[in-house]
Amino acid sequence: MSDVPMKHIVVQKLLSSIPCLASYTLYNLIKAPYNFHTLTQIRLFVLSLVIPTRLQSVTQKVLLRLFHTRNYLFVVLHIALQAAVYAEYTWEVFVYCWELEFHLVLLLLPYLLLLGNMGCFILCSCANPGIITKSNHASLVKTYAYDGVLFQKGIVCATCNVEKPARSKHCSFCNICVHRFDHHCVWVNNCIGAFNAKYFFLYLFTLTVMAATIAIITTAFLIQVVLLSNMMHGSYIDDQGQEHAVEIFFLVQHLFLTFPRIVFMLGFVILLTLILGAYFCFNLYLALTNQTFNEWYKFRRYRHSHHLTSQPCDRKAVYKNAYTKGVWMNLKEIFKSPAVLERKKKK
Repeated sequence: MSDVPMKHIVVQKLLSSIPCLASYTLYNLIKAPYNFHTLTQIRLFVLSLVIPTRLQSVTQKVLLRLFHTRNYLFVVLHIALQAAVYAEYTWEVFVYCWELEFHLVLLLLPYLLLLGNMGCFILCSCANPGIITKSNHASLVKTYAYDGVLFQKGIVCATCNVEKPARSKHCSFCNICVHRFDHHCVWVNNCIGAFNAKYFFLYLFTLTVMAATIAIITTAFLIQVVLLSNMMHGSYIDDQGQEHAVEIFFLVQHLFLTFPRIVFMLGFVILLTLILGAYFCFNLYLALTNQTFNEWYKFRRYRHSHHLTSQPCDRKAVYKNAYTKGVWMNLKEIFKSPAVLERKKKK
């Protein structure tokens, strides 16, 4: 008989089973339907493995506050980043470019874009996205027909206690049902729906062009500096005393040491231009095909589920967008939503 106490054996077996339990729990979370709630559960589960128990409740409260409730954190961050970029542009890039006799209209273009962008930002943030109420519910139900796949007739919102019109969704952030719901944007702290989709589209467009314009002007300034200094035809001596012709890497390093804030800002706005450009192209695609992000996401989810496989496996049902009206009419609907036109007729 072993001298090891029985309680030690039980403890060892329990500890050895923890990785298996963790793997099993994570497997069940991953194989669950792919949605925002599942991702949140996985995030909290992973955090529970690496964060001490005392900090878990605080972490969960912070995550709940940041990603599940309306707050102005990302709005403040958005304004702070924009202010930092424009401060550097005004303080150094604008002054240097003015001394190099850049055209004044070109130098003022970022400020004009900023005014337009801030106007769209305020309108998008403050405008009614298309809140469904008992007073406008009857008219909004008639705006779009139920397609029978993504939107079913007779589904009642448990929170708002109203039947959901086609293309609508309840926003857990704002605790409201929104007509032609696209998504909740944390950067404007508001839902994007039928009534403010045009403001968001213009906001995203001006933000992308604004970042691209600053990147182009800053790049033109640095190229002008290199050309005026005749640096490309020069040479440098390395640590071993050998002479080398100026290469791109050395040139970028020299520019970074000479204009560190400008080069850092340029890298940031180039990255921002690529990200915003890709996101704007995606939103343009949604607008031209008369889809919302919510519908695009639901379609992808349903495509991989069994909801569209009522026919035999070799002849799966193909979902067709019931709301598309052609490229031009789809784009026109962003700026003149049928619900907005109906509301104006009643007035």
